[in-house]
Amino acid sequence: MPEDVSLGAARCGVCCCSALGRALALLFMVLLAAATLLGNALTIAVLLGTRRYHTPHGYLKVSLAVADLAVGTLVVPLSVHAELALALGGPTPTWTSRATGAALHPCALVGPVFAGCTLVSISTIFLLTVERAVAVLRPLHRDAVVTRRRTGALIALSWLGSFFLAVSPLLFGRDVALEYNPCSRMCTYTPRAAASALLLFPGFDFTLLAAAVLVNLVSLGSLRRQSRRRRRLAGSEHAGARSIPSRADVRAARSIGALTLAFTASFSPVAVLVVGNARGNEWCSFSFFAFWGLAANSCWNVVIYSARERSFRQRALTLL
Repeated sequence: MPEDVSLGAARCGVCCCSALGRALALLFMVLLAAATLLGNALTIAVLLGTRRYHTPHGYLKVSLAVADLAVGTLVVPLSVHAELALALGGPTPTWTSRATGAALHPCALVGPVFAGCTLVSISTIFLLTVERAVAVLRPLHRDAVVTRRRTGALIALSWLGSFFLAVSPLLFGRDVALEYNPCSRMCTYTPRAAASALLLFPGFDFTLLAAAVLVNLVSLGSLRRQSRRRRRLAGSEHAGARSIPSRADVRAARSIGALTLAFTASFSPVAVLVVGNARGNEWCSFSFFAFWGLAANSCWNVVIYSARERSFRQRALTLL
């Protein structure tokens, strides 16, 4: 077994590195990969195959599902491969060692993909929040403000900017490397010394998440006022009733609010870990739960933003 994997096992607790802990972790990874692939592939098929979802809101959902699908296709299976080799007692993949001299290191691809897709997810959640806020606050102007062309441009900018940020620690940080971490069981950025370049990730992510939370609070406050107005207008034909958002817009706004809170809760431990690593600290057992809690978002995002919609469920059942 490579030296670094053995040292990682020595640093983590019984919950993660015992035989039972490794078996449960491997089972969790396999189930997560299967659920992520099935859920997001089905989501993309429904959204792209149904004309009613060919809207800016639908395109943003597709962008989020593609990012989640990439995590389930590339990031999780590589960890499963490494952990399965360790569990079976066979030869450990040489690329899991920090001393490897492999020219084509898998982490050189998987690490930026995980970081980039995480940033894409956060930026897409922010765009979904803004799109729903426009629908709630300015329903009569939504179609003029939020167009397919503008949404497509913002999605492309989100992907380009996110992946540029994902590789920026390697471009501008001299003490950062991409390696397989035996604690988190993932390809992650590893600081050789105190590396401030890693602070780009929590800084960018929390800025967007905080902005999304504020926008959601404004939208939900407006929904409460409009709900009271709807009750007052019930049973009467008032011209101002047309300016009230539809019930579908209200449900979507609440779903995006739940999605924002869920992502904030799952990303916060990773942010704490990244700040600690940048300062030279390493919390082995905590890193496993932090990173895999974040990876699990790729699975339950589908439940929050699509599976709760009745028409989506009906369309998905016809494809199964």
